[in-house]
Amino acid sequence: MAARLPRPRRFDVYAASAGLLGGLLLWGIGLGVRPADEPVVLFDGHWPLLVPLTVMAGCELLRRAAPRTGLLIGTAALVADTLTQGSLVTVIMYTDLMYAAVLYGPPASARRIPWITGLLTVAGTVVPYAVLRVPEALLIGVAVGVVSFAPASTGLIVRNHREAADAALLRAEQTALLAEMDRAQAVTAERSRMARELHDMVANHLSAIAIHSTAALSLDDAATTRQALGVIRENSVAGLAEMRRLIGILRDQGGDTEPAAAPTLDGLGALVEGARANGLDVTLDAAPGANLPAPVELAAYRIVQESLTNALKHASKGTVLVRLDRHEGALRVRVTSPYGDRDTPRAPGSGAGLVGMRERAALLHGTFEAGAVPDPGPAGGKIWAVRATLPLTEGDLA
Repeated sequence: MAARLPRPRRFDVYAASAGLLGGLLLWGIGLGVRPADEPVVLFDGHWPLLVPLTVMAGCELLRRAAPRTGLLIGTAALVADTLTQGSLVTVIMYTDLMYAAVLYGPPASARRIPWITGLLTVAGTVVPYAVLRVPEALLIGVAVGVVSFAPASTGLIVRNHREAADAALLRAEQTALLAEMDRAQAVTAERSRMARELHDMVANHLSAIAIHSTAALSLDDAATTRQALGVIRENSVAGLAEMRRLIGILRDQGGDTEPAAAPTLDGLGALVEGARANGLDVTLDAAPGANLPAPVELAAYRIVQESLTNALKHASKGTVLVRLDRHEGALRVRVTSPYGDRDTPRAPGSGAGLVGMRERAALLHGTFEAGAVPDPGPAGGKIWAVRATLPLTEGDLA
C-alpha cells in the first residue's frame, strides 16, 4: 500500500489557490510568456499550458509537507511548461517551490540544492553562448539563475538565520536553566548554613535549660532548685541574645560579609566557663597558634561548642577534655567526654549537631570523626571522642 502524503498546511493551500487563480486569470486574457511561433513551443494554443499550471499549483500544497517531492514534480511541470507558450504564474510558483525545498527540506537538500542550481546557472550561461556565439544567449543563464539559484540561495540564507536564532534561543534557555539551578543550589547552601548557625547558637543554651529544669522538677531541695533556676535564667538570656544576633544578621541588607561579632578561638575561655557553669567538668588545652584563617577559627569554635553541648546532654560524670593544636599545616580539634550510662537527666538529641560539624569540616576540605573509642587512661572503659582536622593553607580552603 502506497504511503500517504502529509496533510498540507493552511498557508500552502492559500498559496496554491492563489497561484492557480492567478494563472487562470492570465490564461483567460491570453497573456503567455512565449509566442506560438518560437521553435521551443511544441504545443501551441492556450489549453496545453493549463496542465503544467495545475500540476504546479498541486505541488504548492507540498511546499512544507513534502518539499523535495514537490520540487521534483514541479521541475517536470516546468519543463512541460517550457514546451508550451508558458505561464508567468507557473514560473513564479516554481521559484517558491525551490525556496521552500531549501528552507523546509532536510539539511542535506539545503546544502546540495544551492550548489546544483549554481552549477546549472553557470552551465546555462556558458554553454548557450559557446554554441550560439551571440550575446543574447547569456540571457538563458540569467533566466536559469533567477528561476533556480536566486530562490535557493534566499532559502539557504533564511534557513541559516532561523537555525542561528533557534541556537541562540536554546543557549538562552540553557543559560536560564543553569542560572535557576545555581540559584536553587545557592538557596539550599544558605539554608544549610543558617540551620548550622541556628543550631550551634541556641542548642547549647536550650540543652542546659532542659537539663536544669528537669533537675529542678525532680529534686525537692530549695537550694538546688534555686541554683537550677539561676542557670536556666542565664542560659535563657544568653540564648535570646544569640537569637537576636542571628535575626540581625538575617535582616542585614549590607551585603554578604561576615558579621563583626562572629566568634573566634579567643572566646574559647568564655565558652568553657559557660559549660562549667552548666555543670560540666571541662579542661581546656588550646595552643592553636596565631594568624589562623577566619573560616577555620569559626569552624573550630563551633565544633568545640557543639561538642560541649553534646557532652552536657549525653556524657557521664567525668572530665571533658578540649584540646586544640597545630600540626603539619592543619588545626587539630579533639574533644573527649566520658561515655556510658549517666544518672542525671538527659536532653533529647536529633543528630543535627554531628551533621553540622561534619559539614563544617567538609567545607574546609578537612576531616571529621566522632564515636566511642577505648579510653587510653588508667580507668579504662570508653570515651566519646570528636576529632576534626582543618587545613590552614589557602589552597586547601579554596
